[in-house]
Amino acid sequence: MITLDAARKMVEVARAKGREMGLKPLSVAVLDAGGHVLVFEREDGASPGRFEIARGKAYGAVMLGMPGSAQMARAEGQAYFMAAVNGAFGGKVVPVPGGVLVLKDGVVLGAVGVTGDTSDNDAAAAVAGIEAAGFEASA
Repeated sequence: MITLDAARKMVEVARAKGREMGLKPLSVAVLDAGGHVLVFEREDGASPGRFEIARGKAYGAVMLGMPGSAQMARAEGQAYFMAAVNGAFGGKVVPVPGGVLVLKDGVVLGAVGVTGDTSDNDAAAAVAGIEAAGFEASA
């Protein structure tokens, strides 16, 4: 399970990675295996709508058991499938990179969603936070 302290560490390091990379202001959400928000932070200067995007990236990852990059590939190859999935989940899925699975010994414990810069940069920040907290990341 992801403890509150571990979730906070993920956010702290993801934000620090964003600053190190010179990214735009980030918003970071950490969800547990049930898709519930453990921690969310929105940096100064990030638009207020970023909560839903960060949560949606992480939510899609944890609910489908696949990172945002795999969801995007699936959406490009089978748009009808991702449209149906998003309908089933009430429009909460944002199928792009930046939704990264949190794993321990191959078991999905939750996900981190990062938004604010390019999707690939968002994913890199998420991976840094997850690994710093002692977990495996699947981006």
